Amino acid sequence: MRHQKKTIKLGRTAEHRKALLANQVCSLIEHQRIRTTLAKAKAVRPLAEKMVTLGKKGSIHARRTAFAVLRQKDAVKKLFDEIAPRTADRRGGYTRIVKLGQRKSDAAPVAYLEWVDAAILVDQEIDQAAEKKTRKTKKEGEQSSGAEKKSKKAVAAAGT
Repeated sequence: MRHQKKTIKLGRTAEHRKALLANQVCSLIEHQRIRTTLAKAKAVRPLAEKMVTLGKKGSIHARRTAFAVLRQKDAVKKLFDEIAPRTADRRGGYTRIVKLGQRKSDAAPVAYLEWVDAAILVDQEIDQAAEKKTRKTKKEGEQSSGAEKKSKKAVAAAGT
C-alpha cells in the first residue's frame, strides 16, 4: 500500500526527477516565474520553499546545502543575496501556482510557478521596458524628421 508516501514521481527515475526539480528551481530563481505543467509545478513548489528557508538562514552550512541540491553557483548566490532578504518577513508560502488552462498540443494542464512578491518586480520591469521603448521611438521620430528635411534639400538641390 502507498499510504503517506508524498513523493510526486512524475514518471521518471529518482536521478532524473532530482535533476529536473533542481533545474526548475534554478530557472525559477533566475527568471522569477516559470511556465510548466501543473504536476511539475506542484512537485517543484516544496523544494523551492525549502531553498528559500535555507536562504533566510544565511549560514555557510545553509549555502552549501543549497548548492548540494541546486548545483548552480549563480542560482545559489541570487537566492541568498536577493530572494531570501526579500522574503525575510514572510514565514512561508513564498511561491504561488497560477493555473493557465490546457496546452494546445497535448491538452496538459499548464501553470505559472512564481514568487509571491515577484509580481511587483515583474510589473516594474515591464514599466521600465515600456519607458525605454517610448524613449527610443521619440528619438527615432526626431531623427526621421531631420532625415526627411535633409532628403527634401537633396531633392531640391538635385532638381536645380
